[in-house]
Amino acid sequence: MGKREDYINWDEYFMSIAIISSYRSKDPSTQVGCCIVDSDNKILSVGYNGFPKGCSDDEFPWDRVGDTSYDTKYNYVAHAELNAILNFRGYGLKGARVYTTLFPCNECAKALIQVGITEIIYLEDKYANTAEIKSSKRMFDSANVKYSKYKMSNKNINLSI
Repeated sequence: MGKREDYINWDEYFMSIAIISSYRSKDPSTQVGCCIVDSDNKILSVGYNGFPKGCSDDEFPWDRVGDTSYDTKYNYVAHAELNAILNFRGYGLKGARVYTTLFPCNECAKALIQVGITEIIYLEDKYANTAEIKSSKRMFDSANVKYSKYKMSNKNINLSI
C-alpha cells in the first residue's frame, strides 16, 4: 500500500488555519483570520480581528456606521494581521509569509513590511478599490513584498471537527 495521495498542500493547510482563526472573531460583519509561516513551513503565529485585551466585547461598538468614528468599531478593532504580529513570541518574522482571509489594509501593510514579511497570500480582496488597499499594494510593490490571491483547489476540504 502506498501513501495517501489526497492530502492537502501547504497553501491549503495554512489558509485553512487562517479561516479557522477567523471563526474566533466576534465581529458581526467581517471575520478575518491570519496565519504567519516561515520558509520551513512552520507556523509562527496566528491572529484574528477583535478588540484589544481588556476591552470588553460588550462595551465597545461593533457598528460599521455611527454618528462619529468614536461610535464605530473602526477606532477599536485590532486587525488579524496586526494581532498575528503581536502574538508572535519567536526569533523574528523576516522572510515569513502571511496567509490572510482578507487583503491587508494600509496600516497592517506598514506593520507587515516593517517586520520583514516577504509574501502575502490572501483569500478575498473585496475592498480592492479603496484608497487603503491601493495604498497597501503600492507599499508592497515598493518594498518588494509579493502578494497573490489564494487559488482554491478542486479538493473538497472538510473543515468540520
